[in-house]
Order: sequence, then structure tokens, then C-alpha cells
Amino acid sequence: MLRKGLTLAALGLALIGGPALAATTSLEPMSADWSFTGPLGKFDQAQLQRGYKVYREVCSACHSMDLMYFRNLGQKGGPFYDPKYPNPNNNPYVKSLAKDIQVPDIDSETGDAIKRPATPADKFAAPFPNKAAAAASNGGAAPPDLSVMAKAREGGPNYIYSLMQGFVPPPKGLTVPAGKYYNAYYPGDLSSSWSGPADKVPPGGFISMPPPLAPNKVTFDDGTKSTVQNQARDVAAFLAWAAEPKMEERKQFGLGAMLYLLIFSVLLWFSYRRIWRNVAH
Repeated sequence: MLRKGLTLAALGLALIGGPALAATTSLEPMSADWSFTGPLGKFDQAQLQRGYKVYREVCSACHSMDLMYFRNLGQKGGPFYDPKYPNPNNNPYVKSLAKDIQVPDIDSETGDAIKRPATPADKFAAPFPNKAAAAASNGGAAPPDLSVMAKAREGGPNYIYSLMQGFVPPPKGLTVPAGKYYNAYYPGDLSSSWSGPADKVPPGGFISMPPPLAPNKVTFDDGTKSTVQNQARDVAAFLAWAAEPKMEERKQFGLGAMLYLLIFSVLLWFSYRRIWRNVAH
């Protein structure tokens, strides 16, 4: 009886009306022509190199990648893989990239905290010592770690690609809070900040991150034009690789397994026909 009464009460509240849940909206992510999609897709090494440069020169000022080591850059399928150096720790280019970055360490003689040039065995350097410091430096919102961001967000690299280009002037009638920025691809509910018609609430949300990209903000070594679109596409591809650096090996293994199963199935069928051909079924 108690359960029935609670059910009827809940139904009554629903019928007479209660506080409506806010609808979270955003534009559907744009789709880019990624080289790594599909069962035979592979990462474009030149694109990964450009994407790493965008991350290092722009994104790493606020965002960490705690799961990435410099040696990952030189592993098979990585941005700076060189078959002459199967051990990425020996890759001279990776060593050079790491050496340009200072990482925290402890002086073995004095025990003092020091900074030293990174080696391929080191993690990517974090921009802040802890989350509290990260939040304090970014208006109270700690920038998320980007190690698996391409897997953590619906839409994957398409979402990142779109978000980086979604910083547009807010529509007339939308009040943007201090310290926030309007992004049409960032999920949110803007109804409380919208003074226009109720059925015309713009898609998107308010994000604490200011627009990170700008034309020619990064100079690409291969001569690729440094537009916001190209920067966004390349860094999204790099983050897709970082989230799954063994993707190419996984696809190769899967393809080999499928071929093996196909051949095995054919042999099994012929064996069945030979052994049981004279047996009545």
C-alpha cells in the first residue's frame, strides 16, 4: 500500500507540474576526414607532429597529460617514430624534444627540489603542481587532463576539433558571465542567461577556457598553413593518438585474426565435406 501511495503521489506531481529539468544543448560536432578511421586507418605522422606542436606550444600551458611519456612520441605509430630506433628511448629527436622541457626532481645530495632537463623516460611536464593550483590559476576551474580526452568525450576527435573552433561571438540577447566564454559546441543550458524568445535559446554553453587558437599562433615546420581549422584538426588527431597509441597494432592484429578465422573456417568446411560425405544425415 505504501509503495502504491508513493507511486500515485509521484504521478500526481507529474500531472500538476513540477520544476522542469533544463535541457542541455549544443551543436552537433563537425566531422573531419580522419586518416585513422576505419579498419585499415592509420595515423598521419606529419599531422601528429603538427598536433604535438600545437599541444606543446598552446595547450600544455594549462592542460596536463599525466599518462604520456616522452618516449611514447618515438614508439611505433607515434609522431616521431623512426624504424632505425626501435627503442624510442634512443631516438635522438625524442631526446631533443624532451631536453627542451624542465621537469621537477630531487637533488640526491641535498634533498632540495630542483628542475632538470627531461629525458625520454619522463612524463610530460604538468603545468601546475596540483589541482588546487590549477584551479586557482584558471578562475576556479581546473583544466582537465588531456591524456584520454579523445575517448572521454562523446564525438571523440570530432568534438575536440569542433570545440576548438566553437568560440564565436555570443548571439544578441545572451549575457555571458564574467570569466566565461560562449562556445556553440560546448554542452550547456543557456536559458537563464537568454533574454530572447524562450523557443530560440541558442545551442552551446559557457566554458572557462578562453579561445586557445588563433591564426599563425603556431608555425608548422612542414609549411602547412597555420589556420585555426588546421591547428584544431591537428591537435585533435594528436589527442586521438594519445588516447590510443596502440591503435594501429590493434587493427593489424584484428585483421590478421580475421584472416586466420576465415582460412580456418574454409579448411573446416572442406574437412567436414570429406569426412562426412558418405554418412546419411
